Amino acid sequence: MSVKLPATPEAWAIRLTQLLNAVQDAHGQPRFPIDVAAIAMEFSRHYFPDAPITMVAGAAMSKGVEGMLVQKKDGSGEWGILYNNSIRSPGRQNFTLAHEFGHYLLHRAELAQGRECSGRDMGEWSNGRQRTRDEIVEAEANTFASFLLMPLDDFRDQIRTRPIDIDNLTEMADRYAVSLTAAILKWLSITEKRAMIVVGKDGFMDWAWSSNALIRSGIYYAAQQEVIELPPASLAAQGAHPETARNGVIHAPGVWRGTEAVHEMMVFSPSNEMTISLLLYPDRAPTPQEMAALEDEPVPDTFDKFMDGGRI
Repeated sequence: MSVKLPATPEAWAIRLTQLLNAVQDAHGQPRFPIDVAAIAMEFSRHYFPDAPITMVAGAAMSKGVEGMLVQKKDGSGEWGILYNNSIRSPGRQNFTLAHEFGHYLLHRAELAQGRECSGRDMGEWSNGRQRTRDEIVEAEANTFASFLLMPLDDFRDQIRTRPIDIDNLTEMADRYAVSLTAAILKWLSITEKRAMIVVGKDGFMDWAWSSNALIRSGIYYAAQQEVIELPPASLAAQGAHPETARNGVIHAPGVWRGTEAVHEMMVFSPSNEMTISLLLYPDRAPTPQEMAALEDEPVPDTFDKFMDGGRI
Protein backbone atom coordinates (compact mmCIF):
# COMPACT_ATOMS: atom_id res chain seq x y z
CA MET A 1 0.00 0.00 0.00
CA SER A 2 1.52 3.30 -1.08
CA VAL A 3 1.92 6.11 1.41
CA LYS A 4 0.26 9.40 0.45
CA LEU A 5 2.93 12.06 0.25
CA PRO A 6 2.44 15.67 1.37
CA ALA A 7 1.65 18.19 -1.35
CA THR A 8 2.64 21.52 0.22
CA PRO A 9 5.80 22.93 1.81
CA GLU A 10 4.08 23.22 5.18
CA ALA A 11 2.78 19.64 5.05
CA TRP A 12 6.21 18.25 4.18
CA ALA A 13 7.79 20.16 7.06
CA ILE A 14 5.08 18.99 9.47
CA ARG A 15 5.62 15.36 8.40
CA LEU A 16 9.33 15.63 9.12
CA THR A 17 8.73 17.52 12.37
CA GLN A 18 6.50 14.70 13.59
CA LEU A 19 9.23 12.17 12.83
CA LEU A 20 11.87 14.29 14.58
CA ASN A 21 9.63 14.73 17.62
CA ALA A 22 9.18 10.96 17.80
CA VAL A 23 12.95 10.42 17.65
CA GLN A 24 13.48 12.99 20.38
CA ASP A 25 10.85 11.36 22.61
CA ALA A 26 12.37 7.92 22.07
CA HIS A 27 16.04 8.81 22.46
CA GLY A 28 16.10 12.08 24.37
CA GLN A 29 18.17 13.81 21.72
CA PRO A 30 18.34 17.62 21.54
CA ARG A 31 15.51 18.93 19.38
CA PHE A 32 17.28 22.00 18.03
CA PRO A 33 19.13 22.84 15.93
CA ILE A 34 18.24 20.37 13.18
CA ASP A 35 20.98 18.47 11.31
CA VAL A 36 19.59 18.99 7.81
CA ALA A 37 22.32 17.03 6.01
CA ALA A 38 21.72 13.88 8.07
CA ILE A 39 17.94 14.15 7.83
CA ALA A 40 17.96 14.73 4.08
CA MET A 41 20.10 11.66 3.35
CA GLU A 42 18.36 9.35 5.84
CA PHE A 43 14.81 10.40 4.94
CA SER A 44 15.37 10.23 1.16
CA ARG A 45 17.01 6.80 1.46
CA HIS A 46 13.94 5.38 3.21
CA TYR A 47 11.17 7.21 1.31
CA PHE A 48 12.74 7.50 -2.14
CA PRO A 49 15.22 4.62 -2.50
CA ASP A 50 15.31 5.05 -6.28
CA ALA A 51 16.25 8.73 -6.01
CA PRO A 52 18.13 9.21 -2.72
CA ILE A 53 20.24 12.17 -1.64
CA THR A 54 23.72 10.67 -1.30
CA MET A 55 25.85 13.80 -1.04
CA VAL A 56 25.58 16.99 1.02
CA ALA A 57 28.69 19.16 0.89
CA GLY A 58 30.27 22.54 0.32
CA ALA A 59 31.65 23.43 -3.09
CA ALA A 60 33.28 26.33 -4.90
CA MET A 61 30.56 28.42 -6.55
CA SER A 62 30.21 31.78 -8.23
CA LYS A 63 29.73 34.83 -6.03
CA GLY A 64 26.05 35.33 -5.28
CA VAL A 65 25.16 31.64 -5.53
CA GLU A 66 24.06 30.18 -2.19
CA GLY A 67 23.38 26.56 -3.03
CA MET A 68 22.45 23.95 -5.62
CA LEU A 69 20.33 20.84 -6.04
CA VAL A 70 22.01 18.51 -8.53
CA GLN A 71 21.29 15.09 -10.01
CA LYS A 72 24.04 12.66 -10.93
CA LYS A 73 24.50 12.20 -14.67
CA ASP A 74 25.31 8.48 -14.42
CA GLY A 75 21.67 7.35 -14.45
CA SER A 76 21.79 6.17 -10.85
CA GLY A 77 18.96 8.50 -9.86
CA GLU A 78 21.03 9.89 -6.99
CA TRP A 79 20.86 13.54 -5.96
CA GLY A 80 23.19 15.91 -4.19
CA ILE A 81 22.81 19.14 -2.22
CA LEU A 82 25.64 21.69 -2.33
CA TYR A 83 26.21 24.98 -0.56
CA ASN A 84 28.72 27.69 -1.45
CA ASN A 85 31.76 26.95 0.73
CA SER A 86 32.57 30.65 0.86
CA ILE A 87 29.60 30.99 3.23
CA ARG A 88 31.08 31.10 6.72
CA SER A 89 27.86 31.54 8.66
CA PRO A 90 26.56 28.16 9.95
CA GLY A 91 23.07 29.64 9.97
CA ARG A 92 23.19 30.56 6.28
CA GLN A 93 24.63 27.15 5.45
CA ASN A 94 21.89 25.37 7.37
CA PHE A 95 19.06 27.38 5.82
CA THR A 96 20.54 26.88 2.35
CA LEU A 97 20.65 23.11 2.88
CA ALA A 98 17.02 23.09 4.05
CA HIS A 99 16.02 25.26 1.08
CA GLU A 100 17.61 22.81 -1.37
CA PHE A 101 16.07 19.86 0.49
CA GLY A 102 12.73 21.60 -0.06
CA HIS A 103 13.43 21.73 -3.80
CA TYR A 104 14.20 18.01 -3.70
CA LEU A 105 10.94 17.09 -1.95
CA LEU A 106 8.68 19.50 -3.83
CA HIS A 107 10.18 20.18 -7.24
CA ARG A 108 12.68 17.56 -8.37
CA ALA A 109 10.29 16.22 -11.02
CA GLU A 110 10.47 19.60 -12.77
CA LEU A 111 14.12 20.23 -11.93
CA ALA A 112 15.75 17.31 -13.71
CA GLN A 113 18.66 19.58 -14.65
CA GLY A 114 19.03 20.68 -11.04
CA ARG A 115 18.66 24.14 -9.52
CA GLU A 116 21.09 26.93 -8.68
CA CYS A 117 19.85 29.36 -6.03
CA SER A 118 21.05 32.87 -5.29
CA GLY A 119 20.93 35.02 -2.17
CA ARG A 120 17.90 36.79 -3.61
CA ASP A 121 16.15 33.43 -3.98
CA MET A 122 16.56 32.96 -0.22
CA GLY A 123 14.54 36.16 0.25
CA GLU A 124 11.70 35.07 -2.06
CA TRP A 125 8.70 34.54 0.20
CA SER A 126 5.00 34.52 -0.61
CA ASN A 127 3.31 37.85 0.13
CA GLY A 128 0.24 37.87 -2.09
CA ARG A 129 1.56 39.48 -5.27
CA GLN A 130 1.55 37.85 -8.70
CA ARG A 131 4.60 35.63 -9.18
CA THR A 132 6.37 33.72 -11.92
CA ARG A 133 6.76 29.95 -11.62
CA ASP A 134 10.44 30.38 -10.71
CA GLU A 135 9.50 32.78 -7.91
CA ILE A 136 6.83 30.38 -6.63
CA VAL A 137 9.33 27.52 -6.60
CA GLU A 138 11.81 29.56 -4.56
CA ALA A 139 9.12 30.81 -2.16
CA GLU A 140 7.94 27.23 -1.56
CA ALA A 141 11.49 26.06 -0.82
CA ASN A 142 11.90 28.90 1.68
CA THR A 143 8.57 28.13 3.33
CA PHE A 144 9.59 24.50 3.73
CA ALA A 145 12.96 25.46 5.20
CA SER A 146 11.33 27.90 7.60
CA PHE A 147 8.76 25.41 8.88
CA LEU A 148 11.32 22.59 9.16
CA LEU A 149 14.04 24.54 10.96
CA MET A 150 11.72 26.78 13.02
CA PRO A 151 8.49 24.86 13.74
CA LEU A 152 5.63 27.28 14.23
CA ASP A 153 4.55 26.17 17.71
CA ASP A 154 8.08 26.31 19.12
CA PHE A 155 8.88 29.62 17.42
CA ARG A 156 5.72 31.23 18.80
CA ASP A 157 6.48 29.92 22.29
CA GLN A 158 10.00 31.33 22.13
CA ILE A 159 9.12 34.75 20.71
CA ARG A 160 5.85 35.41 22.54
CA THR A 161 7.28 37.22 25.56
CA ARG A 162 10.35 38.78 23.92
CA PRO A 163 10.62 42.39 22.76
CA ILE A 164 11.20 42.48 19.03
CA ASP A 165 14.73 43.69 18.46
CA ILE A 166 17.91 42.58 16.73
CA ASP A 167 19.38 40.97 19.87
CA ASN A 168 16.35 38.76 20.57
CA LEU A 169 15.98 37.77 16.93
CA THR A 170 19.69 36.90 16.87
CA GLU A 171 19.08 34.60 19.84
CA MET A 172 16.27 32.96 17.88
CA ALA A 173 18.58 32.52 14.90
CA ASP A 174 21.16 30.86 17.18
CA ARG A 175 18.56 28.51 18.67
CA TYR A 176 17.55 27.17 15.26
CA ALA A 177 20.96 27.55 13.55
CA VAL A 178 19.57 29.82 10.85
CA SER A 179 20.60 33.23 9.57
CA LEU A 180 19.32 36.42 11.16
CA THR A 181 17.41 37.20 7.96
CA ALA A 182 15.66 33.81 8.16
CA ALA A 183 14.63 34.44 11.78
CA ILE A 184 13.34 37.91 10.90
CA LEU A 185 11.39 36.56 7.91
CA LYS A 186 9.87 33.84 10.08
CA TRP A 187 8.68 36.45 12.58
CA LEU A 188 7.36 38.69 9.79
CA SER A 189 5.39 35.77 8.35
CA ILE A 190 3.41 35.24 11.58
CA THR A 191 3.20 38.65 13.24
CA GLU A 192 0.30 41.09 13.21
CA LYS A 193 2.79 43.91 13.73
CA ARG A 194 3.50 46.34 10.90
CA ALA A 195 7.12 45.64 10.06
CA MET A 196 9.58 45.10 7.22
CA ILE A 197 13.05 43.76 6.47
CA VAL A 198 15.26 45.54 3.94
CA VAL A 199 18.52 43.98 2.74
CA GLY A 200 20.91 46.42 1.10
CA LYS A 201 24.08 46.14 -0.97
CA ASP A 202 26.30 48.88 -2.37
CA GLY A 203 23.83 51.61 -1.39
CA PHE A 204 20.79 49.97 -3.00
CA MET A 205 18.04 47.63 -1.81
CA ASP A 206 18.81 44.05 -2.77
CA TRP A 207 15.39 42.87 -1.59
CA ALA A 208 12.71 43.77 0.94
CA TRP A 209 9.77 42.00 2.53
CA SER A 210 6.83 43.38 4.51
CA SER A 211 4.56 41.68 7.03
CA ASN A 212 0.98 41.15 5.89
CA ALA A 213 -0.20 43.85 8.30
CA LEU A 214 2.15 46.37 6.69
CA ILE A 215 1.17 45.30 3.17
CA ARG A 216 -2.47 45.94 4.09
CA SER A 217 -1.35 49.49 4.84
CA GLY A 218 0.01 49.71 1.29
CA ILE A 219 3.63 49.94 2.48
CA TYR A 220 6.21 47.78 0.71
CA TYR A 221 9.17 47.99 -1.68
CA ALA A 222 9.30 46.06 -4.96
CA ALA A 223 13.09 45.91 -4.71
CA GLN A 224 13.39 42.74 -6.76
CA GLN A 225 11.54 44.30 -9.68
CA GLU A 226 13.18 47.74 -9.74
CA VAL A 227 16.37 49.48 -8.65
CA ILE A 228 15.74 51.38 -5.40
CA GLU A 229 18.35 53.42 -3.55
CA LEU A 230 18.61 53.08 0.21
CA PRO A 231 17.18 56.24 1.84
CA PRO A 232 20.15 58.61 2.39
CA ALA A 233 19.08 59.31 6.01
CA SER A 234 18.68 55.61 6.89
CA LEU A 235 21.10 53.75 9.14
CA ALA A 236 21.74 51.36 6.27
CA ALA A 237 22.96 54.17 4.03
CA GLN A 238 24.85 56.11 6.70
CA GLY A 239 26.90 53.25 8.10
CA ALA A 240 26.13 54.04 11.75
CA HIS A 241 28.21 52.80 14.69
CA PRO A 242 27.38 49.08 15.22
CA GLU A 243 25.95 49.55 18.73
CA THR A 244 23.84 52.55 17.69
CA ALA A 245 22.64 50.73 14.59
CA ARG A 246 21.75 47.56 16.50
CA ASN A 247 19.68 49.48 19.06
CA GLY A 248 18.20 51.57 16.29
CA VAL A 249 16.83 55.06 15.85
CA ILE A 250 13.37 56.46 15.22
CA HIS A 251 13.27 58.25 11.90
CA ALA A 252 10.99 61.13 11.06
CA PRO A 253 8.24 60.46 8.50
CA GLY A 254 9.53 60.40 4.96
CA VAL A 255 12.85 58.63 5.54
CA TRP A 256 11.29 55.24 4.85
CA ARG A 257 8.14 54.61 2.85
CA GLY A 258 4.93 55.78 4.46
CA THR A 259 3.77 58.85 6.39
CA GLU A 260 4.84 57.68 9.85
CA ALA A 261 7.88 57.67 12.08
CA VAL A 262 9.77 54.39 11.70
CA HIS A 263 12.07 52.59 14.13
CA GLU A 264 15.02 51.20 12.15
CA MET A 265 17.44 48.67 13.63
CA MET A 266 20.35 47.63 11.42
CA VAL A 267 23.30 45.24 11.32
CA PHE A 268 26.05 44.96 8.73
CA SER A 269 27.17 41.52 7.55
CA PRO A 270 30.82 41.80 6.49
CA SER A 271 30.92 38.23 5.12
CA ASN A 272 28.52 39.10 2.29
CA GLU A 273 28.80 42.90 2.43
CA MET A 274 25.14 43.59 3.06
CA THR A 275 23.06 45.60 5.50
CA ILE A 276 20.01 44.13 7.22
CA SER A 277 17.45 46.67 8.41
CA LEU A 278 14.43 45.75 10.54
CA LEU A 279 11.79 48.47 10.26
CA LEU A 280 9.08 48.69 12.92
CA TYR A 281 6.05 50.88 12.20
CA PRO A 282 3.40 51.95 14.74
CA ASP A 283 0.91 49.16 15.45
CA ARG A 284 -2.02 51.07 14.00
CA ALA A 285 -1.96 52.57 10.53
CA PRO A 286 -3.15 56.19 10.33
CA THR A 287 -6.64 56.80 9.00
CA PRO A 288 -7.06 58.88 5.82
CA GLN A 289 -8.08 61.83 8.00
CA GLU A 290 -4.99 61.43 10.17
CA MET A 291 -2.78 61.12 7.10
CA ALA A 292 -4.15 64.40 5.79
CA ALA A 293 -3.58 66.05 9.14
CA LEU A 294 0.00 64.79 9.26
CA GLU A 295 0.86 66.91 6.24
CA ASP A 296 0.42 70.04 8.35
CA GLU A 297 1.65 68.62 11.64
CA PRO A 298 5.18 69.42 12.94
CA VAL A 299 7.59 66.50 13.02
CA PRO A 300 8.11 66.56 16.85
CA ASP A 301 4.41 65.85 17.39
CA THR A 302 4.72 62.76 15.20
CA PHE A 303 7.61 61.52 17.33
CA ASP A 304 5.61 62.14 20.51
CA LYS A 305 2.69 60.11 19.15
CA PHE A 306 5.01 57.28 18.14
CA MET A 307 6.78 57.18 21.48
CA ASP A 308 3.55 57.44 23.49
CA GLY A 309 1.51 54.73 21.81
CA GLY A 310 3.12 53.32 18.69
CA ARG A 311 6.40 51.84 19.89
CA ILE A 312 6.53 48.13 19.20
